[in-house]
Amino acid sequence: MKQTLDSAGLQALVERYFAAVDRQDLAGTLACFAPDARFGIANHGVFYEGRDTELRGMYERLAGRYARVWHGDFDHVFDVPAQRVASRFRVENTTHEGDKRLKNNCNFFALRDGLFQEVFVYMSGENSLA
Repeated sequence: MKQTLDSAGLQALVERYFAAVDRQDLAGTLACFAPDARFGIANHGVFYEGRDTELRGMYERLAGRYARVWHGDFDHVFDVPAQRVASRFRVENTTHEGDKRLKNNCNFFALRDGLFQEVFVYMSGENSLA
């Protein structure tokens, strides 16, 4: 049976995802994605496919690169019938040396059966997900 989320469910999934990323909870982060999910950092021309392979590696590298990551100050727009979310937010990445890297990002999420099928990211500054 196809799972469809209402706007509260869409918001909960997106914010649960970012909270898991911020905790560096790899299992919790990946649990938000469909097995065949695609993830693109569109303005950097980088694309990953497969939750348990390429996406896993991307999040492992992110956790190794920064001592702390934080996503917040969210503005979301929901398209419930299409199961899509657009989110604008701030990011603070703290290096292991204590330097903060501030970003302003937009993510576009497309869901299938209550999980992320596609995510497209537009980020300011360097690609922190390389």
